[in-house]
Amino acid sequence: MKTERLMSLDVLRGITVAGMILVNNPGDWGHIYAPLKHAEWNGLTPTDLVFPFFMFVMGVSMCFSFRKFDYRPTREFVVKLVKRTAILFLLGVALSWVSLVLSRWMSPEGTMSWSQILFPFEQVRVWGVLQRLALSYFFASLLVVTVRNRRVLGCVVAGILLLYGLVLAWGHGFELSTANVIAVVDRALVGESHMYLEWLPDGGRIRFDPEGLVSTLPGIAHVLIGFFCGRLLLSSKSLNEKMADLAVACAALLIVGFLLGYGCPINKKVWSPSYVLVTCGFAMLTLILLMWIIDVRKMQRWTYPFRAFGCNPLFIYVFASFLAIVLETIPCGGFSVKDQVYMWIAGWAVVPQLASLIYALVYVAFNGLLACVLLKKEIFVKV
Repeated sequence: MKTERLMSLDVLRGITVAGMILVNNPGDWGHIYAPLKHAEWNGLTPTDLVFPFFMFVMGVSMCFSFRKFDYRPTREFVVKLVKRTAILFLLGVALSWVSLVLSRWMSPEGTMSWSQILFPFEQVRVWGVLQRLALSYFFASLLVVTVRNRRVLGCVVAGILLLYGLVLAWGHGFELSTANVIAVVDRALVGESHMYLEWLPDGGRIRFDPEGLVSTLPGIAHVLIGFFCGRLLLSSKSLNEKMADLAVACAALLIVGFLLGYGCPINKKVWSPSYVLVTCGFAMLTLILLMWIIDVRKMQRWTYPFRAFGCNPLFIYVFASFLAIVLETIPCGGFSVKDQVYMWIAGWAVVPQLASLIYALVYVAFNGLLACVLLKKEIFVKV
């Protein structure tokens, strides 16, 4: 069943990547259906699941890929770990740099020098999605190969979440303000100009990075929970027994997570401990469903597009992010290329929200076509 299990994992990974592209690329940010919006602060929407799902799947995949190193910190392992971490982190920074360069280059004022256009380092965002993936992957990997006792590793996960919960409670962590410990640490380390501008409920904005350094700590626990799921999948038990074990773990995570949410709110932007548990629980639930559909019922024909996304997840995500920046900044008839396409769709769509969704779906389909071509040609871009 090894190959089929991996197909389920590829499909989950692919659905997650497609979901990340979908929610990140509406036609108009002002017209989005409620399920495709992030929670303003506390709370959970379907959109809040896609990023943590990817981190969970990254942890599951680690369990499979680290077998060739026997889960030991060999020289080859360390070199690959450092290389992959650096590439992921720098790709995230590079996307921020490209966005600034293109926006300055295409600025209608045209008053900046070439050095100001090409080297906007004073405003490049340090943290981001890929940066969080890089750091969470790096530290989770180190823990996996250095803490050999898996019970101790489980205690480490619990300790990380407990410690982080105390940090949030002590440091105004559930306040969307400049006094939040996440914002305080980021300001001290990288400076306000390198932080994300977060929207406030009243329409104002403050410097608060939802992918900041402090809130990356529970991301490590997130990846490790995925790793434990991978260990279960690699066991010698039957497929039905594995699904049953996953169901027990899933129920435990969801129950504890939602109960914890009464005192420690479920919050994506601070990556709260309750958010980690609940989203990992939903990720396990989704994996169980996919295993039942793909491995038990053998309904696999529909999976090809998602397997395509899942076989080159980081490449497709980075490409989609880069292309989105280009489409949003390249001028076309007084508007950007993206705006022109959206306005054309809005001209015949019934409501603006539907037009915005159609644009996002078309964009996902375009990137999915590229993913399918890569899979058909058996091209797998390793990051």
